[in-house]
Amino acid sequence: MARIDELLRQLKDQGGSDLHLAAGIVPRMRKHGELEAVEGWDVLTDESLREIVREVSTDSDWSGYERCGDLDFAYGLEGVARFRANYFVQENGAGAVFRIIPEEILSIADLKLPKAVELLCDLKEGLVLITGPTGSGKSTTLAAVIDHINRNHSKHIVTIEDPVEFVHQNQQSVLSHREVGTHTHGFSPALRAAIRQDADVVLVGEMRDQETIALAITAAEMGMLVFGTLHTNSATKTVDRLIDAFPSSEQNQIRVSLSESLTGVVSQLLLPTADGKGRCAVHEILLKTQGLANVIREGNTPMLNSIIQSGKNVGMQSMDDALFALVKEGVIRPVDAYMKAANKSRFEPLIDEPAE
Repeated sequence: MARIDELLRQLKDQGGSDLHLAAGIVPRMRKHGELEAVEGWDVLTDESLREIVREVSTDSDWSGYERCGDLDFAYGLEGVARFRANYFVQENGAGAVFRIIPEEILSIADLKLPKAVELLCDLKEGLVLITGPTGSGKSTTLAAVIDHINRNHSKHIVTIEDPVEFVHQNQQSVLSHREVGTHTHGFSPALRAAIRQDADVVLVGEMRDQETIALAITAAEMGMLVFGTLHTNSATKTVDRLIDAFPSSEQNQIRVSLSESLTGVVSQLLLPTADGKGRCAVHEILLKTQGLANVIREGNTPMLNSIIQSGKNVGMQSMDDALFALVKEGVIRPVDAYMKAANKSRFEPLIDEPAE
């Protein structure tokens, strides 16, 4: 058994999400958003850490890590979970982070996602973006979305990830999991190929560059349902980020294409629960309307907030409204909502309210 397996089992058993290893410190795990030292372990040296992480990487991966100082891959521990691993080099030597990917794929109902998210799963075409900062649960939400489609529709679903995280078994649909670096050279060539693979649904693990974004929009325009992720925390910033990826000479054309293909943006944040025993996902939701297309074409993204407010009856919601509702329900603490809110003055009176 690899020595890292003991730590990974401990991570799973204690409800942690990430294991942090770095030369010069004791191993630490993230639990409910906070990093805690792992008991019973000494400070890791560069040599000892490299010996530990070397055991679970292939010869070719290790050679690449020693050459360039970075490595991404997935590691499966039977009966425990899959883990997304990232190796890097830092000031004191080697470093690594293992993020747990649960073996069980949680459903939309399990995650208590808004009804609007489930309705996005039933679309036949368009571009749907799940956004949020690193560690906000985007992958878990996307896995639930793909699971819903897999169980309820007969589709060909192609996932393009780096690395493959959640592994879905074929249900009503047929799935093709493609890993960047193993099955394809990159997101762009895999997305280009998906257009020729009779794909109905495509999941793009990360829309990193202009070419990938352009191909995702094109695939949506051609009649596919494309799900992608971005590291943005609001609908407005998401649309701006997509447009700004292109040179100014191309932005007008991209606005037109995006206005026709964008069908939904779900921005997600993960906050600690009020009882301190877990974390809670909070969502801003923007859905396609005739007004949305006009706003995108005209480049008037500040108007997106008005579209969200006027679309509450069809499932749209702003992040501030979602945060406010969860505070009132006692699910999250006012101070945590205040820190994430756009309009902080709205939340100041809640912080001053006496605890019940």
